[in-house]
Amino acid sequence: MPTNTQYRLPNSLRMGLLVAGLVGLLMGVLAWLQVERERAADLEEMDRRAYVLSHQMVYSVQAALQLPDREAAAALSSSLEGYPPLIGLAVYRPDGRLLAAGKDVQEFAADLNKVVARALKEQKDIIESIRTDQGRVYILASAIRAPDGQPQGVLVVVQDMSQVDKLVVSRRVRFGFWVGVVTLLLLTLVVAGAWLLYDRPLKRMMEWMRQLRGGDDAEPPPLEPPAARLANENGRLADSLRTARSAQRAQARAVAQTGQIWTRERLHAYMIDRLRGRRLLVLSNREPYLHELQDGKTRLRTPAGGLVTALDPVLRASGGVWIAHGAGNADRMTADERGRLAVPPDDPAYTLRRVWLSREEEHGYYHGFANEGLWPLCHLAHERPVFRASNWEHYLRANQRFAAIALEEVGADPAVVLVQDYHLALAPRLLKDARPDLTVGMFWHIPWPNPEAFRICPWRAELLRGLLGADLIGFHLQQHCNNFLDTADRMIEARLDWNRFTVESHDHVSRVRPFPIGVQPWSERRTPSGIHLARQIDELRDRYSLDHVRVAVGIDRIDYTKGLPERFRAVARFLERYPRYRGQFTLVQLSTPSRTYLRRYRDHLNELESLADTINWRFQTAAWKPIRFLVGDQDTATIHAFMRLAEINIVSSLHDGMNLVAKEFVAARSDLDGVLILSEFTGAARELSDALIVNPYDVEQFAETIQRALEMPSDERRERMTQMRRHVEEHNIYRWAADFLDTLTADPTSTSSTQEAT
Repeated sequence: MPTNTQYRLPNSLRMGLLVAGLVGLLMGVLAWLQVERERAADLEEMDRRAYVLSHQMVYSVQAALQLPDREAAAALSSSLEGYPPLIGLAVYRPDGRLLAAGKDVQEFAADLNKVVARALKEQKDIIESIRTDQGRVYILASAIRAPDGQPQGVLVVVQDMSQVDKLVVSRRVRFGFWVGVVTLLLLTLVVAGAWLLYDRPLKRMMEWMRQLRGGDDAEPPPLEPPAARLANENGRLADSLRTARSAQRAQARAVAQTGQIWTRERLHAYMIDRLRGRRLLVLSNREPYLHELQDGKTRLRTPAGGLVTALDPVLRASGGVWIAHGAGNADRMTADERGRLAVPPDDPAYTLRRVWLSREEEHGYYHGFANEGLWPLCHLAHERPVFRASNWEHYLRANQRFAAIALEEVGADPAVVLVQDYHLALAPRLLKDARPDLTVGMFWHIPWPNPEAFRICPWRAELLRGLLGADLIGFHLQQHCNNFLDTADRMIEARLDWNRFTVESHDHVSRVRPFPIGVQPWSERRTPSGIHLARQIDELRDRYSLDHVRVAVGIDRIDYTKGLPERFRAVARFLERYPRYRGQFTLVQLSTPSRTYLRRYRDHLNELESLADTINWRFQTAAWKPIRFLVGDQDTATIHAFMRLAEINIVSSLHDGMNLVAKEFVAARSDLDGVLILSEFTGAARELSDALIVNPYDVEQFAETIQRALEMPSDERRERMTQMRRHVEEHNIYRWAADFLDTLTADPTSTSSTQEAT
């Protein structure tokens, strides 16, 4: 009698359905999140355009509001009309009356009146979106105030959101299609792979066992258990690694003792000998490689700043792990579940471990305490530091998270940890308290103020105790070391030894030393040379109308410490005093926006743009401008090309720890030409004495120095550049890293140093 048997799906098909279903679900969620991120980015771009328009219009609107209604409407009528996706603008009196509006805006008058009433009542900018028969409409109502704070009126920007909604639908369809395709393809691959690697071998093993059970003369089993053979191979592999490591250390000692100029290869060999099997970790807020979404695609970007420029070649030479805040909006998409990825992407040499912070944590720890508090505290640039208790709490928790991740990466292994800069002042103590056996170094990349200035910080004692957890604390200059020891002597209970430059606190001794940082040779970077460089320079001259013009270049983050207004005013004064250079000289200022989330930095950018426009309108001709103010990220090749194109590099920082741009310019001038104008308030001025040193606050001297640079004889330029290049080549980034690591890992009572090796 036949019996009913329940049909079961093959194992390979079940596994395929499970894996493909989970992956398809995950991809669907990620696709939905991606669509929402891009939608949020589109809305942010709409916000940005609206605010740009409102800022551009505010002065003309303020002027019109002083006129009677009819004259004001006539004055504004031509500037209120829109262009896609801008529908138009409208201006209201302080009592809510409509003064003037673009013709396409008037059909939304009822909705606009409600938004304007809210803006007047709450005295703040109001952003809303409304749905109409034609689609959704975006509205920004920006309150306009007089200098005394009294309301003058409301400026309304109205934009069409239909294109944003269409993009959302299009992206959902596109992502849905590809999720389906990938899921089906994955199902096929998993089923086929499971059948080949699992079902078929299992059936063969079952057949062999059936024959054996039946008494048949069975062949040897189709699959041989590999455990015994693997155990033997593991032992052989361990023996091979020990032998190779011993030979590598011997080779490292030989390489480190040869040659005069420190190179990546020499540093790699030297670090193998100094680390002696210990892992190397670097902790910093800024990451060396950042991923962002642009037009729905993931883009790789190298953040601007001296710290990344300095440390990336060191990690490439030594390997190890760089722990940093994952600040890019696509960083999570490009890292594994632990936030790890191999970098550089095109030639992996070390591991980047990203630390995830919420927006609130990032604002309090980085934007707040670090950049509104510690940055102005340490720079003598006449900016008042701001300290808030809530920001301090975020700073403390962020340092704890960095330290915890570092300890996780280290595990139980011995390690050398290099903590970088003022964002992580508490991390050395946290690491040492958890693992006293770790070797911890701290390098402070910005100036250290005198004790009276540092006393302003309410948590000065906690910061000092955190720093003094390090075995070695490094600064760029001896003056900063002196300030630090003097601060520790006055602020906390500690025993100082001024002869050895050490601080003993909580039974731990920290050494304090100067390590002037250097730069990586341009020959190691992917920049054009020869005919390709000449072609790129010609393209830049043509793009920015620099033919037959003598060029000076400035390369800076947009920061109030960089002295950019002083630089622009010096150019204006130079053209006043030496009118023969009008039409013959241009300053190209490459500037990367920085910390635009802070109002002080946004105001500074607006000030610079206004100042550059004022100077250009005063002196420019139809074919020439005295200042080319280029705001945005520039790639390495473009920066190098401008350094070779320009006759002069101007560095006018009001206060700077080192300023690597000055050294980068010198390193770029393999032609032994060019003149460096360098602020006396930079650390680089102590080393590059053949530069033309200026006080950026002295506009007359600054202008004279520009004239002197342009008229300097070629043999003098060559002699000065030769001297500076020799110093920059000998004191490069690899020597800085070797000096720091040698001092950090040496016996504190020993006098050995890398200088003895060189």
